[in-house]
Amino acid sequence: MRDDLGATVRLGPVTSSGPGRVVSLVPSLTEAVAETVPGVLAGITDYCTHPVLELPRIGGSKYPRVTDVLAVRPDLVLANAEENRPEDVAQLRAAGVPVWVTAAPATVPEALDSLARLFREVWAAEPGWLAEARELWQEVPEPAATVLVPVWRRPWVVLGRHTFAGDVLRRLGFTNVYAGHPERYPRPPLAELQGCGAELVVLPDEPYEFTATDGPDAFPGRRCVLLSGRLLTWHGPSLVRARTELAAAFSS
Repeated sequence: MRDDLGATVRLGPVTSSGPGRVVSLVPSLTEAVAETVPGVLAGITDYCTHPVLELPRIGGSKYPRVTDVLAVRPDLVLANAEENRPEDVAQLRAAGVPVWVTAAPATVPEALDSLARLFREVWAAEPGWLAEARELWQEVPEPAATVLVPVWRRPWVVLGRHTFAGDVLRRLGFTNVYAGHPERYPRPPLAELQGCGAELVVLPDEPYEFTATDGPDAFPGRRCVLLSGRLLTWHGPSLVRARTELAAAFSS
């Protein structure tokens, strides 16, 4: 098999139903695998919060403890090109562990296609929630408002071009004011952000945990919307309810 980046993935002897011991280095993939193939996860990151799983924790996505990953004897490790470091993937492969790396999707359809191929190739099945998510997110309405989406503070980092979260917002009827920026995650100065002309400032609770007292203070006089970063950035089963919950957050 070949993963999203074209790397060969050779699974060792596994059961007919696919690998039974999987380590996920990506929270959204953890959620997708836990719901689709219950019981196969053998290790997860410290940031894998949904669903709640009593499993060995192997560190963060950017800095997993490779020795801990190897200790759970995985048949397969799941990683992502944007969330995980190439050197950690290389170290695991050098130790003889198969690693499937998903690409960083720029759109909702790209994310769903990547997940569909992973489950078809590895477990010979496509989960039902994928079809439901495709149906829910297929339409792209006319833009209703412009938004600014900070994802970090100190320094300020915002959504730029070709991001999954940006496409989620586009499919909700919003235009990211930095969608035309040459970088995916630009770092403009605060004065530029305050004067960018966005009608809304969207403040997710991850990767930076914006709150009612940490974030809106930087944009006086501008409407700020606090929402779950998981609903905005995770590509997996959460997409099935994300459209309704995000729409509710914007209308409140």
